[in-house]
Amino acid sequence: MNGDTTMTGDTTTRSDKGPAGAPEPVPPLLEVEDLHVAFRVRGREVRAVNGLSYRLGEGETVAILGESGSGKSVAAQAVMGILDGPARVERGSVRLRGEELLGMPERRRRRYRGERISMIFQDALTALNPVFTVGDQIGEMYQVHRGMRRKEARAKAVELMERVRIPSAAARLGDHPHRFSGGMRQRIMIAMALALEPDVLIADEPTTALDVTVQAQIMRLLAGLRDELRMGMVLITHDLGVVAGVADRIVVMYAGSVAEEAPARELYARPAHPYTRGLLASVPRLDRRGGPLTPIGGAPPNPAALPPGCPFHPRCPRAEARCAVDRPPPVTVAPGHTAACHFAEEVHGAAPAGRPH
Repeated sequence: MNGDTTMTGDTTTRSDKGPAGAPEPVPPLLEVEDLHVAFRVRGREVRAVNGLSYRLGEGETVAILGESGSGKSVAAQAVMGILDGPARVERGSVRLRGEELLGMPERRRRRYRGERISMIFQDALTALNPVFTVGDQIGEMYQVHRGMRRKEARAKAVELMERVRIPSAAARLGDHPHRFSGGMRQRIMIAMALALEPDVLIADEPTTALDVTVQAQIMRLLAGLRDELRMGMVLITHDLGVVAGVADRIVVMYAGSVAEEAPARELYARPAHPYTRGLLASVPRLDRRGGPLTPIGGAPPNPAALPPGCPFHPRCPRAEARCAVDRPPPVTVAPGHTAACHFAEEVHGAAPAGRPH
């Protein structure tokens, strides 16, 4: 079909008319629905992801935000189809342009990885192979997926290294990963992930262990490439500052579940879940000098022994008796803004927690 397209919320519609004359709906670029992932450890069931759902459109960035252990990275691995060991997807759906990926034969699924959906891992030093040059590692994408000869693949590797702004790319093609700085290694990981121009890029903590200046450079680079390639990006992070200038929508995870989801500006201005408010309040701000930070009390729950009711209630300053018994369903507090809290509407109407600078 060659009709024009228009964006309408989470879905796209084409101007081509169906049998009844109505626009034909086009599925989201990536749709994750009711995803559950569990581990079997020493005879016990450990539930790492409990019903994650979100949608991603072309050229959009969805940030998955939460503390360590909230299930962010495990969910990303499930979407990529690279879970290993005792982990398994219990139920749910992962659709790429309407095509179901879960349950797809592994041989076919491998063709999707790298070509249609790709991932940047959080530790570039361990993700890159230390015994191969960066030129060979980037070029391998073209040799395996495009059938190029080694010389052609290395030429494409130089182009990619220049695209992600690695100085003297041709001269550094034969260097091994340990000869690059942390920021340059992360750029190499980005080059490998974008080699085949995938529809979806999952970036798992892409700025971990980098200084603030390099973090900003990496995020600007990713945002520029997203816009250039019109790809969708899933940004996994615990850093509210990293998310602020990049994300279109934010999904806040806690104990494997979605605590809150909203457009980025709306979430920073009017968070509706006490956990989100706690995260925002714990971030240092340039406009508030002096005084202690306001941390969230307690610690995240053990995924092998989640508390009954709302999983956040043992740490929540707003908790009441029913929070320890009844698990709150998502409550819509504004268009496109939901929070899984019994008091979501009340919290949403309270004074804003502030936006990180």
